[in-house]
Parts: sequence; C-alpha cells; structure tokens
Amino acid sequence: MENILQDIDSFILIRFLVSEKMAEELDLMGQDSDGDSDEVVLTPAELIERLEEAWMNEKFAPELLESKSEIVECVIEQLDHMEENLRRAKKGDLKVSIHRMEMERIRYVLNSYLRCRLMKIEKFFPHILEKEKTRSDREPSCLSPEEFAFAKEYMANTETYLKNVALKHMPPNLQKVDLLRSVPKPDLDSYVFLRVKERQENILVEPETDEQRDYVIDLEEGSQHLIRYKTIAPLVASGAVQLI
Repeated sequence: MENILQDIDSFILIRFLVSEKMAEELDLMGQDSDGDSDEVVLTPAELIERLEEAWMNEKFAPELLESKSEIVECVIEQLDHMEENLRRAKKGDLKVSIHRMEMERIRYVLNSYLRCRLMKIEKFFPHILEKEKTRSDREPSCLSPEEFAFAKEYMANTETYLKNVALKHMPPNLQKVDLLRSVPKPDLDSYVFLRVKERQENILVEPETDEQRDYVIDLEEGSQHLIRYKTIAPLVASGAVQLI
C-alpha cells in the first residue's frame, strides 16, 4: 500500500517527443535540444502546469491556438497510470481519496480544454480549415489530426444540411453559399487580460496614424495588462505571456 502511494506521490519522469518549435521554446528555458525532435523530461507537476497554461490561453483567446496534443496525450497516460495504482491501493485510506480528488480536478481541466477547442472549431470552422490549408510546412498546425478530421466532417455536414433544408428550394443562382463570407471570423481586436512571464520591450500597442504617433510600451515580468489580443498574439504563442 505504502509503495503504491509513494509511486503516485513521487516525481515520475514523463517523456514525450515534441516538435521543433516546442524544443526551441524549451531551449530558451535552459533545456538542451540538438535535433529536430527531442525527448523532453517533465515531472507530473510541470506537465499539469503546462496543461493549465494551455487551458487558460485557449479559454481566453478569441482564436483557436496551436494544438497541444503532446501534452494532452501525456496527461491521459499519467491519469491512466495513477488510476491503475489506485485500484491496487487499500480502500478507505484518506490519501487515496485525496489523490482521486486531484485526478478529477485534472480531468476537469483536460475536458474543459478540449471542449473549448471543439466549440471554437464549430464556430469558426471555415476560417480554421482555410488557415490550415494555406499554412506552410514550417508553421505549426492549430489542429490535431482528430480535430482536423472533425472540422472537415463538420463542414461537410453543414454544407449538406444547408443544401437539403434551404438551398435546393431557392433559384439556381442562389444555390451556392460562401461559408468563408457567411461565418464570422474570430475577433482579434477584442481585449484580453494577461500576465507577463518574460519581460518584453518595445511592444507596439497602437500603430501610427494621422491623428497620433505610434504607441509603444515595455511589458515588465509579473505585470498584468488589458491589451488588444492582436497585439500580443505572438507572445501568447511563444509563452512569453499568459492570458488570465
């Protein structure tokens, strides 16, 4: 019993392959990476912290962010590992109850993260698929393979539904609909709250116009701001700021 709980409590090293972009981000934090795809070692606490950061960013960003499928897969594996250990533990032990509560909390964050992404895909599917189609091979995908298949199927079902319910009953010249024009785009000009994780200099908040000069600020580490999302979108992607 004690060995099982120690196994759950211990900092089990979790390894997963990460993309070149994630490896570059880890280099900035002092991690070594010398290839296109490296093995990164995280403790369970660090893994859950990554998940929570991805969840908060996804929840408050107006657009669909880059997929964190590696983190999702590792969290699921870790939950399965903990569940297997708890099945062998003695029932009625207080530590077991506490661990189960923590597992439920992690499952909630994970499900909320995935549900938030699906809601954005359903809301902006034509623009997300168009962005995916036009992105270069060097750009990270904002969709996991499963999400890409879902978005394509959702778009096909939407087109079929519109055709069967309305379009086929209309004049021939009106039987086509441009979903890119019909479905609203994400509002990148909306304002978001953020916390600065890494100091940033010369952030252009407002470009120069005939009425005013350009507005540039420095973001100090630990400071919090309310800023137009489009201004700090690259900083969210790089992990320099955290949406709150």
